[in-house]
Amino acid sequence: MKLSEQIISSAKETISNEAKAIANLENYIDEEFIKAVEVIYRSEGRVVVTGIGKSAIIANKIVATLNSTGTPSIFMHAADAIHGDLGIVQDNDVVICISKSGDSPEIKVLVPLIKNFHNVLIGLTGNKDSFLGKQADYVLNSYVEMEACPNNLAPTTSTTAQMVIGDAIAVCLLNLKGFSSRDFAKYHPGGSLGKKLYLRVSDIVSQNMVPMVSAETDVANVIIEISEKMLGVTAVLENDRIIGIITDGDIRRMLKDHGEIKGLKARDIMSADPKTIEQDTLAVVAMEILEKNQISQLLAVENGKYTGVVHLHNLIREGIL
Repeated sequence: MKLSEQIISSAKETISNEAKAIANLENYIDEEFIKAVEVIYRSEGRVVVTGIGKSAIIANKIVATLNSTGTPSIFMHAADAIHGDLGIVQDNDVVICISKSGDSPEIKVLVPLIKNFHNVLIGLTGNKDSFLGKQADYVLNSYVEMEACPNNLAPTTSTTAQMVIGDAIAVCLLNLKGFSSRDFAKYHPGGSLGKKLYLRVSDIVSQNMVPMVSAETDVANVIIEISEKMLGVTAVLENDRIIGIITDGDIRRMLKDHGEIKGLKARDIMSADPKTIEQDTLAVVAMEILEKNQISQLLAVENGKYTGVVHLHNLIREGIL
């Protein structure tokens, strides 16, 4: 077998084996899983997630997911816990202990100490008959028949299973709490993801000049206003209310259709009832409106009063795609 064929075969077999094992986890979502999630949901403390070896790495990932979805959590390494870090565990905290075998020496030392604290202990293990399985208040079964490793030694499928159970817990809690995209934004203010969830139309409008003309403004001055404000558009106002919009496209069509522009006013070439958006709206919603209507600009308003322009280029520059 060629090297490339061997690589492809091995990769596909790994993915297939892990996918089957993960699908089988559905059979382990039982009454204990329900009670474990309910305990966390009703807890007034944090979730302390602990483990050793590869399970500790998975514990860190679960903590990150829980924190980002509204469940305060903290990681505690099982080995460090028995050398002072057990002080991390506070009253009302719920402890999730992760171990494939459930019989690791460090786990056997740690579990009785946690039990002495009278904290609720949730065991996430592939062996319900293990020390951890028998001592935990609730057991989450992450059993896998085989590791993806051909020697059935390196933690592969088992750690994937642990992570999926952790994700299932996090999503259950997220749904129970009614955790919204607005809540999510509070914990993800950075990067393009943060901007999509946090950036508002008002943030964009404040960066732009505010083009405006009256209905009686002559076309020559309309052209000057559009050019000076550099947004390819101007709002047409009457008594401080938007009655129309003129884009650079409207100007080009006017020049094509009219040999003489003298005497033409803004109201003669404007498009009435333009698309508007409240400036408190998320910028990503503005992008959706622009794409849906195949336009490049939106007029922003606050309680019906014109405040400025959102241009497609503004949103692209901010990474709102």
